[in-house]
This record gives sequence, structure tokens and C-alpha cells, in this order.
Amino acid sequence: MTLVALVNPNTNEATTAMMAAIARRTLRPEDGYEVRGVTVAAGPPMLVDEEALRASAGHVLDAADRLLAGPDGDRVAAIVVSAFGDPGVEELRARTSVPVIGIAEAAMREAGADGRRFGIATTTPGLAAAIDARAARLGRSGRYTGVRLTPGDPLRLAAAPEEMTEALAAAVERCVREDGAEAVVIGGGPLGEAAEALRHRFPVPVIGPIPAAGREVLRLLA
Repeated sequence: MTLVALVNPNTNEATTAMMAAIARRTLRPEDGYEVRGVTVAAGPPMLVDEEALRASAGHVLDAADRLLAGPDGDRVAAIVVSAFGDPGVEELRARTSVPVIGIAEAAMREAGADGRRFGIATTTPGLAAAIDARAARLGRSGRYTGVRLTPGDPLRLAAAPEEMTEALAAAVERCVREDGAEAVVIGGGPLGEAAEALRHRFPVPVIGPIPAAGREVLRLLA
């Protein structure tokens, strides 16, 4: 089995399990892939602002170091960092020879394929500037239409999945109708189930970042 580690940069074990389950729909066991969810040892249960995002990079590196030094370390074929700010991705790439995939980078690459204009729908206003900066750093600003946010407290929305899905649907609609987006990324690993629910509700592609990262793993390991 080809072992792919999915590192959750927040400390919520249930979120880790959910994101790993989504990744397994792309990196399927029947195709020879084993997805192992790894939860960081410290930090908040959800990343909702830039301070937490910056702090999580060190926790991601610690989690990856523990994994790579462990009994299955030599089996790890790729590492997915499953927070939308891609915390620690560049630093981790400098420390290991295995492919390291950030879910924001993978999703933006897929959304902007063939020159498409793309937007991002998410629940965390405290990370909007960081998302804009990530798009710029990845050279995507020219086709990036911006972030559309759900109203209200992201932690409260996370506890109400159906409400969160509908709020994200309204944000996707604004990306398309008001901003001219030709594809929309759901901006967050913990929003993975909502992304799955919205995939076929719009006339434009709605891209979940975890499946996009899985497809990037398949491409890199082919």
C-alpha cells in the first residue's frame, strides 16, 4: 500500500477523521492507497485567524517529523497539509524529499486550470487576507475573483453542518453572480463535507480542496 499522510493542522480528531475519509474517496484503498490522518499535538480545534494559522505551521512540522521518524516513516509517499492556508508547506518541502501538497495550492491550481476565473467561498473572515495573500504568492491573482464569506461565527456554523452548507451555497452564488467566477473553491479542510454536498448544485465547478489535493497526489506519484 502507498501511504499518504494527511496532516490536520488543528487539534480536532473528528475533523481529522472526516478529512481522511474524504481523501480516501480519491486515494482509494482498492487502488493501493492508504490515507493516514495525523492530528497536530497543540493548537486550537479550528483555525479561524491569522495568528492561529501562523502558529500551526510549527505544529505541522512537529507532526510530520514524528511521523517520518516513526516505524512507518520510510513508507510515507506523500504528505497532504489539510488547512486552507497551507501552513508549514514550504518549510516541510525543504525538510523532506517526499511530495508535500497544500490543499489551498492544489485547489487553486485546479480551479484556475485553462485560465478560468475562480473565487473562494469560506466561513472564516479572520483568514480572508491570508487567503488573498496565498493566491498572490501562488501567482494566481490575475484570475482570482476574491473571497466570499458566510455570515456569523465560523465556530457556531461548524457545529451546524446543514446551515453551514446552505450559507456556503449562498457564498458560492455570490462568487458566480457578482464576481464572475467560472469555478469556486470551498476554502477549508473542515468544510470538506459541505464541499462534497455542493459539487453538483451550480453550473460552474465547485471544488473541494481535499479531493483536489488527492488528485495532485495521484499526479505526482504516477
